[in-house]
Amino acid sequence: MIQSIRHKGLLQYYTEGNGSKLPAQYLRKINRILDQLDAVSSVDDIQAMGLGIHKLTGDLADFWSIKVTPNYRIIFRFEGGDIHDIDFLDYH
Repeated sequence: MIQSIRHKGLLQYYTEGNGSKLPAQYLRKINRILDQLDAVSSVDDIQAMGLGIHKLTGDLADFWSIKVTPNYRIIFRFEGGDIHDIDFLDYH
């Protein structure tokens, strides 16, 4: 279950359905990703999602990443069965 979202645009979209601070062409995919993240309760659930998901390394070693576009990713931490610190960024 989603517990916290860092990105203001994602938070607004998740809580109010207002995607005005996100790229309109990616809203459908972002919505699908958020729905799936809200439904997971284990690392196995996360890996079963597919979606180009992988664990990050280096400064973001605590985070998982899901590909939204060739450059943009949704990243998040998984802790105690919940999803935390969701962000939308270009880390490449």
